[in-house]
Amino acid sequence: MNIIDLGLIGYTQAEALQLKALEAVTAGEQANTLFLLEHPKVITLGRQGGAENLHADAAFLAAQGIELAQTARGGNITCHFPGQLVAYPIWRVERRPGGMKKFFHDMEEAVIRTCARFGVGTVRRPGHPGVWVDETRKICSMGIGVRRWVTYHGLALNVGRDVSLFEMITLCGIQGARPTSLSTEAGRDITIEEAKHVFAQEFGEAFADSAVAADQAPQE
Repeated sequence: MNIIDLGLIGYTQAEALQLKALEAVTAGEQANTLFLLEHPKVITLGRQGGAENLHADAAFLAAQGIELAQTARGGNITCHFPGQLVAYPIWRVERRPGGMKKFFHDMEEAVIRTCARFGVGTVRRPGHPGVWVDETRKICSMGIGVRRWVTYHGLALNVGRDVSLFEMITLCGIQGARPTSLSTEAGRDITIEEAKHVFAQEFGEAFADSAVAADQAPQE
């Protein structure tokens, strides 16, 4: 498994790196890869739509320096910003028992365990992918794309206290949902670097089986 820290990187640039890695992993030329990063302010729309849940027009967003992007991931509308840990696993899933359902479960598990390491209890909410503190407070959003059984896109874990960009949207298109963050719930400021370090460990534990399988896979 490769873990690559991209730092603060624009959405379009990160997407291009994902697609390049996607081709390499699909061809068997590269091991499963996890990108860890932050994005400048951007609101993204998923394959299931989301424009109806946007509370500002494109001109206003542009004036505020907020990008608006259509994506190939699943799900509805969400947003990214500095202080949020974004993780993009470029991952071969066809050799993993449980398929896509298990893949999502293990992504959620990595986040749940990461939050627990900081003293924050979290839960799954049936029918709503991601990780929640309770029925209304969402701490992590998820949405992926898949090509030939290799994933891209991924998850976004709110780390810093400032989640005000979510005011521009109905969070994931779910009425009544509101954002929270690791720092808010832990009652102390947690840095992105702290969160990256812990998440990389917990992700590695959750996906250790497929990391080995991919590294041992025959070249295609």
